[in-house]
Amino acid sequence: MNSRVYMLGAGALVAVQALVLYLFGQPAICECGIVKVWEGVVLSPGNSQHLTDWYTFSHIIHGILFYAILTYFFPKISVWARLLMATGIEVAWEIAENTPTVINHYREQALALGYTGDSILNSISDSIAMVTGFFIAHRFAVWVVIALALFLELWVAYEIRDNLTLNIINLIHVFDGISAWQTGA
Repeated sequence: MNSRVYMLGAGALVAVQALVLYLFGQPAICECGIVKVWEGVVLSPGNSQHLTDWYTFSHIIHGILFYAILTYFFPKISVWARLLMATGIEVAWEIAENTPTVINHYREQALALGYTGDSILNSISDSIAMVTGFFIAHRFAVWVVIALALFLELWVAYEIRDNLTLNIINLIHVFDGISAWQTGA
């Protein structure tokens, strides 16, 4: 199959993502009625509602990790087939992340007390960020990609006291020490 077929498949997966989130009752855009390119305040009602936010960087890292894992386990399939697989994984996560169970679990974390899930626009943007990370990993040297991922993790941790690593840890179990650090206590 050529790259167009895989890209159409990835687009179809993202369309399913949008439809499922719509059926879940997630808003298309921020309920504030505007669309921002960037929402930089983590503890605002606009977080996870606009095109990008601090968590966009985590989705770029998703793409980097998906590329690395899929390339390791499926080295003989085309990059386009791996992109389709990565998109499927990201879409599955975006849907799971917006279920009541996961939303309520996130609310137990220090930085997500008022979290209501993603807007459809933000969720689709997260999937696009994953694709961006996937192609960064495909195009650049391994050391550059690792350095970028580490930089993003450390920078975001410094700026907002959260990142992909802390998100995964807190998703598994909320530790009091991490929560205290995240709230500045």
